[in-house]
Parts: sequence; structure tokens; C-alpha cells
Amino acid sequence: MASVDQVSFMGVRRRGWRVGLAAGAAVVVAGAGVVVGVPSASAATVDTSASYVFVNRNSGKAMDLYDWSTAENAPVNQWTRNDLAVQQWQFVDAGGGFYKVRSRHSGKVLELPSAADGTQLVQTSDRGAFTQQFRLQDSASGFVRFVNRQSSKVIDVWEWSTADGGRLAGYSDMDGANQQWQLVRLGGGTPTTPPPPSYPQPARVSGDVGVHDPTVVKRPDGTYLVAHTGNNIALKTSTDRVTYRNAGAVFPGGAPWTTTYTAGALNLWAPDLSYRNGRYYLYYSASTFGSNRSAIFLATSTTGASGSWTNHGLVIESRTSDNFNAIDPNLTVDDQGRWWLNFGSFWSGIKTIQLDPATGRRLGTSMQSLAAYGPGIEAPVVVKRSAWYYLYVSFDRCCQGASSTYRVMVGRSASPTGPFVDRNGRDLLSGGGTQVLASHGSIHGPGHQAFLADTDGDYLFYHYYADNGASLLGINRIGYDAAAWPYLY
Repeated sequence: MASVDQVSFMGVRRRGWRVGLAAGAAVVVAGAGVVVGVPSASAATVDTSASYVFVNRNSGKAMDLYDWSTAENAPVNQWTRNDLAVQQWQFVDAGGGFYKVRSRHSGKVLELPSAADGTQLVQTSDRGAFTQQFRLQDSASGFVRFVNRQSSKVIDVWEWSTADGGRLAGYSDMDGANQQWQLVRLGGGTPTTPPPPSYPQPARVSGDVGVHDPTVVKRPDGTYLVAHTGNNIALKTSTDRVTYRNAGAVFPGGAPWTTTYTAGALNLWAPDLSYRNGRYYLYYSASTFGSNRSAIFLATSTTGASGSWTNHGLVIESRTSDNFNAIDPNLTVDDQGRWWLNFGSFWSGIKTIQLDPATGRRLGTSMQSLAAYGPGIEAPVVVKRSAWYYLYVSFDRCCQGASSTYRVMVGRSASPTGPFVDRNGRDLLSGGGTQVLASHGSIHGPGHQAFLADTDGDYLFYHYYADNGASLLGINRIGYDAAAWPYLY
């Protein structure tokens, strides 16, 4: 039967599968054991009126039209699944059991232009060529392989990559997990699930869920670490994103270096957590309510546990003579590997400065404005999804219990430094913003959001106020409509 082997190609060792099976015979899949007599059900049930996302069995990433290109011969690679139009494909019947696979974004079709192993998968205008046609060959457990009509090569994630941007190429059919794809049907003729007609209720959470200004990271062991405003920065953990327990404070012995900004209080605000290169980074702020005599500090830890954090000092401060407020930090690392610290609350709005990736501290003296809104704006989060950097902010007022008017807004840009515009093309520097969440029912003043890219999709964490004024953790899944604008469900 089939066995794992190392296949040498052009001097590079590739892990593959050796199989000698006819269609419908028994196959072996990594970790799945032997499956006998798998029928060609997947090919038989393709719906040519539906849109599909193709998810690779090995990487869990989706087939993606790289950088939202509409160009001829643009590469098709893999990317974290987001169900946007660049990851949506339709089958077009080409006869003889073969299909053309058409992008919902560009209208072009998949092509393997050469029979050589390693040929990059691309999109091209539909010429009716055999290099643009594929049949679906079943693997075990409902997965399929895309077999090219011209070359009989299959679509393969090159070198078993699990990285965003890992390239897709033609390769000899080994029935490896990196050649197997799950067809995720999104619906007949519908690009994505439409936004709900009203704002959703927060997902179910339990345990210690009293939070304010939450931030979250998924740890290497699959558990979750949450930090939030509290004495010496409060920590919580969860094993399942549902039940949370208190995990102490970042600085259980206190943070005396912050008291200049807090008037001696222990309460530290609005942390931002990330995990990079085996280390947790925590940016956090110190201030007093209504003042812009404020500061943002950096601490790091190798475990994230209470008491394990090393403070690295001041990153940026603001004084009462300044027109900005150095609180509500958020770290963004762009496609070029540059680090940016986004921050700001009221005054002249949201700012960004560049950081030195080697130290996490400020690089240079320049500061750029990202967004402004007269009645009140704060809590920036900038995140890259496919072609866009999305800037989430909170408008209006928090911290007034059930009377809070916080609401979550979003804009997007091709650059981490803007300009960010809303769905109607309004610049966020001129008060623009597309609303994605606001008060509804017993959910009052939702805001100070954080973004989590999890294995099953993107999530927005935030706090809201209950009818009794308690501040609680809210979580909702993020969806994206056909125009790549986010919504919650």
C-alpha cells in the first residue's frame, strides 16, 4: 500500500506519497488509515451555480488569488481562509467530466501552463484550453484532488508549506495531504453569507468574564491569553474561547514606574497583546481619566504568566501641551516586516509611529495621523486581511455603564499608514467610518475591540455594558461581504 517517502526534485527534498491505485480503489491518507472503495461522490455533486472555497488538507489554508490581482498569469497561492471573493471559485462544465475553475473576483480561470513538476498555478482568460481544465479525483474522507486535463498533474501546495503565500503548483499525483482539497460550498450564486439584518448577540462565554478593554492572543499550546484594564494589568486564560478564569496580574508586585502618569493609582489601561518569535509583547498605557498626560510602555515575557513579565520602559508619552493622547496602543506588523504602534484617544485622534523590531521601541520621531472624529475616537486596531489593512476604532463615549455610547467602526487602506476610507469612500481623517457594531437590546456601548485570527476564522473581542452597568466580555465571529467589508455574526 501507500507509504510516506522523500521524493527528490531539482535537488530539493519533497515529502510525497507513492500510490499505484486506480480511481475508486483503496487509498491511504496521512493519519487516516485505509479507506476502501471511496466513490467519486465529490465530482458527481459539484454545483455549477454555487461558489466554493477550496481548503488544503495539510495546511488548512484556502486557495487564494494572490494580492487581489486581476492580471493575466497572476499567481494563485494559499492564504488563511477568509471567504472573501479572492478565495471564491465556481465550476464551469467543460465536458467529459472536466471543469474550468473560475475566480469570483477576477472572472479568470485556473491554469497549469506546463506539464513540468513545480509549474506555478496561475489565472488566465478562458481560452477553452486543456491546460485550463480539471477533473476531481476523490481522496479519503471527502477530500479531492484537482487533476489537470492536459498534463494529469495535480494542484499541490509546494514543499508542504503551511505559510500564508505558500505557492500552488502542478506536481505528479501522490495523493499527499498537500494535494487534497476540501470543497466548502458557500451557496448557489451567493459570494458570501450576507450580513445579518441586525447586530448579533455576543457568543456564549462563561466563568470570569468581567473585563474592560480586552486584548487576546492564542498561545502555542492552543489556549488563549487575555489581558485587560485592571490593577497592574489583569490576565485571564481560556482553553476553549468560552470559559475564562482569572490568571493574576502582569505585575503582581506593582508597576511604580507608571505612577507619575496615574497619580499613584494601580489601574493600568488598554493593553495590547501579541506573540512573536517565541515571545509575548505587551504594550500598555498609564493615565488618568480625561487627561492626556499619558504614557505607553512595553513589557515582554516568554510564558505570558503573571509575574513573568519584564518591563522595557517608556515607548511614547504625551503631555498636556500636546494635541494627542498616548493611550490605547496596538501593534501592527506589515507585509514588509515593519512594526507600527497605533494609538490615540480623543484630542486629535488616532496616530501611528514606527517601531524598531529588534527592541519594540520607537524608531525615529515621525508620527502620522490615521483617523479623527470630533465627538470621540479611540482604541485603534489595524489588521491585514488579504489585500487590505483594516482599521477598527471605537467612536463616542465609554465608561458610563449602561449609558455608554461606544460603537465599533471600520475603514480600510492598501497601506498600514492610510489613508483609511469607509465603505462610501469617506476618509477616516474626516470623520468617516463604517459601523460594524453598536448598542442593541441589553448590549450597551460595545467597543474597545481586539482582533483574533483563529484557526476557525476571525473574531472580534470587545467589552460591553450590561443593564446593571457591569462591563463584560463580548466575542463575535467576523464575516466579509462580497466587497470585502467586515461584519459580525
